[in-house]
Amino acid sequence: MKGALLLFSSVSILLPCLGSCPKKCLCHPSSNSVDCSGQGLSKVPPDLPPWTLTLLLQDNQIHWLPALAFSSVSLLTTLNLSNNSLSNLASEAFYGLRHLQVLNLTQNSLLSFESSFFHSLPGLQELDVSSNSLSLLPTSLGKPWENLTLFAVQRNHLLQLDRALLEAMPKVRLVLLRDNPWKCDCHLLGLKLWLERFTFKGGVTDGAICRLPEPWKGRDLLSIPHELYQPCPLPSPDPVPSLVQQPDPAPQEAQKFPENNSGPQDPLECETKPKPKPTNLRHAVATVVITGVVCGIVCLMMLAAAIYGCTYAAITAQYQGRPLAPSSESEKMGSKEPMDSSPA
Repeated sequence: MKGALLLFSSVSILLPCLGSCPKKCLCHPSSNSVDCSGQGLSKVPPDLPPWTLTLLLQDNQIHWLPALAFSSVSLLTTLNLSNNSLSNLASEAFYGLRHLQVLNLTQNSLLSFESSFFHSLPGLQELDVSSNSLSLLPTSLGKPWENLTLFAVQRNHLLQLDRALLEAMPKVRLVLLRDNPWKCDCHLLGLKLWLERFTFKGGVTDGAICRLPEPWKGRDLLSIPHELYQPCPLPSPDPVPSLVQQPDPAPQEAQKFPENNSGPQDPLECETKPKPKPTNLRHAVATVVITGVVCGIVCLMMLAAAIYGCTYAAITAQYQGRPLAPSSESEKMGSKEPMDSSPA
């Protein structure tokens, strides 16, 4: 009798802990799993057993998740929501799931998600959002996913992926990126550099196949040399300092130019009035004129030297044909020579 009473009391204590199983679901207390897949559900069942560790909700018609949608199963470690109609997630849809390790959101209609969706999932290890309509991912998560090892975004509409998002996953070892229309331009250079480092450290990826631009279509992002990327255009600076940096022969005037004009400067006006070209043209004309003057002076000097040489040669030739007149001293000496030669 006492044994029967003890058994009855034990069962009465355990029944509230076990909880009831939702309709259209199969509960397996031995494995702590609840299978509600393929039952045409439009929302998450509200009466899930609190001991649930694995919840299977795939192949249903759930189109959105409200806040605290899984508050009754705070011990959940695996959640499968694949092949539903999810297009909207409340910012606190996964709030309270601190022990969740595997989250499967494949084959839904998600357009984007914010980093706040996953702030309450510090223990997440595998995140699969493949086969959605994602065209934009958050640039950062606010805080790192310290335990995430798998990140899958295959078959979406992603053109870019910010490097900072991946850097917030220090333990990730498998990244799946295929079947996205990746635009392999300068904005994807950060992803390329991250993937190079990721694979060098032993990480595994299926590769990002470029859809755009046309020269890189069909090529793996990792096979394109980063030296061939066109640099991203920098934000246009203030036109005033750009004038000061130009090789202007009068830099002081360029610095005074913005002070004299009180109104805002139009960048097009500044670009259509470049000063170096007219200055270089004036320098070129002045150089030609000076060179011509110098050449003319040299030619005149050479002509004068030639005339002087010809005149000097003519005068010399004229005097070589005549005997020079004897000087008075030579005449006197010549007249005295017979007297000196006569005998005494």
